[in-house]
Amino acid sequence: MSELSPLLAKIKQRFPSDVVSTSSWRGDDTAVIKRAAIYRVLEFCRNDPDLAFNFLMDLSGVDYMTHPKAQPARFAVAYHLYSLSKNHRVRLKVFVNANEAIDTACPLWKSANWMEREVFDQFGLQFKNHPNLKRILNHQEFVGHPLRKDYPMRKRQPVGSVDTLMDEMEQRLKAKGLR
Repeated sequence: MSELSPLLAKIKQRFPSDVVSTSSWRGDDTAVIKRAAIYRVLEFCRNDPDLAFNFLMDLSGVDYMTHPKAQPARFAVAYHLYSLSKNHRVRLKVFVNANEAIDTACPLWKSANWMEREVFDQFGLQFKNHPNLKRILNHQEFVGHPLRKDYPMRKRQPVGSVDTLMDEMEQRLKAKGLR
């Protein structure tokens, strides 16, 4: 058994019952976190001075429906964190089923807003307390979630009406005194 990296050791020490598993491969550190604890772990990773993960590089969904090994749930959300000051990174992963929701990371990183909306739109995963969880890539009439493994590859859906993001833009323009 190999020794944990200092990053994973610190996270596991602080959250011993919430870290399901850890792995390191070629410098990539990953911790699988219990769904109920993901917000607390993300907040710790951002605020702890030794970790200082101030940059959410990516937040993505994964569908394990056809994975050859059994997984704890069909879907996972992966958070890729980076520290600009420490020059280190970590991946936190949380498994979730389609009917379960994950706490939003928007209060921690503003960039989580659009990333969570993309995961919602493409995979159908829900984020609790998200400020504006609605489709971002597909039109509002779109049925289904195209990055799910069971979505028909050749399915086409015509657009019946035009969507805009102006509801969000108008609020921002007014807040800046431009409208």
